[in-house]
Amino acid sequence: MIRTVVLCATLFLGACAAVGPDYERPAMDLPGTYPDAPADLPAAAAMPAAWWKLYGDQLLDELVASALERNADMRFAVARIEEADANLREAGAAFLPEVDLAGTPQRQRISGQTATPIPSGIPLIRNDIRFTLVSAFEIDFWGKLRRTLEAARALASGSRYAKEAVTLSLAGLTAQTYFSLRALDSQIALTRTTLESREDALTFVRNRAHGGIASDLDVNQAELARADASIQLKELLRLRSLIEHQLGSLTGRLDLALVSGDLITLPMPPLPPAGLPSTLLQRRPDVLQAEQQLIATNAQIGIARAAMFPTVVLTSYYGGESTALSTLLSSGSNIWSLGFALAQPIFDAGRHAARTQAAEAQQRQSVAIYQKAVETAFREVADALTTLRQTEALEEDFQLRAESARNALRLARLRYVAGYSAYLEVLDAQRTANESDLAFVRNRQSRLAASVDLMKALGGGWSGDPMQVSNASLRDSGGK
Repeated sequence: MIRTVVLCATLFLGACAAVGPDYERPAMDLPGTYPDAPADLPAAAAMPAAWWKLYGDQLLDELVASALERNADMRFAVARIEEADANLREAGAAFLPEVDLAGTPQRQRISGQTATPIPSGIPLIRNDIRFTLVSAFEIDFWGKLRRTLEAARALASGSRYAKEAVTLSLAGLTAQTYFSLRALDSQIALTRTTLESREDALTFVRNRAHGGIASDLDVNQAELARADASIQLKELLRLRSLIEHQLGSLTGRLDLALVSGDLITLPMPPLPPAGLPSTLLQRRPDVLQAEQQLIATNAQIGIARAAMFPTVVLTSYYGGESTALSTLLSSGSNIWSLGFALAQPIFDAGRHAARTQAAEAQQRQSVAIYQKAVETAFREVADALTTLRQTEALEEDFQLRAESARNALRLARLRYVAGYSAYLEVLDAQRTANESDLAFVRNRQSRLAASVDLMKALGGGWSGDPMQVSNASLRDSGGK
């Protein structure tokens, strides 16, 4: 009987359209290409999902893998997916009838002093044992249950895109933190070389002062230069410890201790292919998450409107009732019922209309959030392309500046030793050489960081076909 009811209801609902607007993706007026995208690049190969492996650093690969496995944000994102999946199963279960077992065994005494006399032979104390299977099933005439399922499905998909966004952000933050650590390693190595050079210079100036060739002013200036280098080295070591602690927190390895490395040896990943279209932003996980939220709020309008129409619920029960447990299952004890309940709002003082208007306002808010996500994604790609192009163009200038500063320092020392210039000229050349070397390292760090920003802004990379996304995890999820 229950199967027949469900089948008839399903066939009937197939011809019923759900109330409320069907979802349509909002049109975004975006340029076809990015403003600072290079136009003379050859076509690039497909970018792998594990884009951080392009930097060719095994330790970086291990750190990112540890972060994706052990970081608390990842565990939180996975738990959100599990919650959304459970909510989706709950919404889907509403299309099937709920069957409950109800039992009401009781012993009661009725009054013998009522207005209607109790016939003789009927005991005043008796048993009433009743067990039934009770079922209730709401017929989804107006699509309220279908819209609820649509919203739950969108939220479940959004939770998966949220996890992909966390994955992308966490991998990018780990890579950039690692590059900061390696940049500090390079700066520490340069500063140690500078400190050794200034200690040698201080010894040299002191010897000249003992011989009456240099003045106490030269000695004090050399001591000041040596102290500046020592202070700079200690500050860099402090910053390295802080960055190492941050990297340990990201990877879930609080006792992390890394040996020194060289930033300059890390390769630069390939740039995106020429003419990279802005429509690629529609594959970014945060943009897709915003769209799924929009789908969910759009479905809420249908749910609110359906509440203004009649609600029809089929009810039934089947079981047995007897005065004794031994006769409960006998043929004469069977009881059953089949009916329906109808409820139609008549006067609610505008409550349902207000809820519908609130749902429509929430949908407009989601449209604005989606638009902002798309525009932010476009800006982030454009910013990363600009920074990457500018830092690449500056690297040759920084390298030339560092080489010229070192040559100037060598010549300043020769002039000082020969007596052609004061020691102040050597000090100025030392500062310039130190600043130039550090600036070259920082520019390389900025270039690497910009490449990570570009990977993140593009949703994890790109494919040989610029209209396809290369993030394998998104493709495999199928938008779930």
